Amino acid sequence: MTWISTIPFEKAKGKLRKLYARIAGPGDNVDNIMMAHSLRPHTMEGHMALYKNVLHHSGNTLPKWFLEVLGVWVSHLNGCEYCENHHFAGMKRLLKDDARADAIRAAIAASDTEAIPLDQAQRAALRYADKLSRAPQDMIEADVQALRDAGFEDGEILEINQVVSYFAYANRTVLGLGCSTKGDIIGLSPGNSDDPNDWGHR
Repeated sequence: MTWISTIPFEKAKGKLRKLYARIAGPGDNVDNIMMAHSLRPHTMEGHMALYKNVLHHSGNTLPKWFLEVLGVWVSHLNGCEYCENHHFAGMKRLLKDDARADAIRAAIAASDTEAIPLDQAQRAALRYADKLSRAPQDMIEADVQALRDAGFEDGEILEINQVVSYFAYANRTVLGLGCSTKGDIIGLSPGNSDDPNDWGHR
């Protein structure tokens, strides 16, 4: 599952066991990206808090399915198939339009943002994500202004920025530790956006 040792749910004790219980899905399944933290549970706790607040919090105003699109796009740019597959499945479930979801996935696979069935503002967000992922040192104020011009409010721009930044972290966690999807249930995510402390995956 990873290139480093991990502790499975059934062998977990103490704080790790409690954290696993909070994030487990059906059959006590724990995603491998989280199990990768098992030797240092405090980093798992930090990862889940960041993930939940950036992607699954009721304080966000952009649609959750679109935040997942951004995650799939950034994961594609970073060559992270693990996150791309997980978050595409989550996005497809949230979007409730399989044909559109598949068209989004095909356009992302082709790196063709203009072919993605999204509106112009959403495409502008993908362009921002592209530049921030590929050349963060080249970001300028005009990149943020382009999002305002597309119709995003500053709080929404912050949401976009944080999703891109989170996936830079998650992708490198996965790629740097050799995390695979073996044994994972693809596409589960925290469903209770109103409670930041509810990390349950379903």
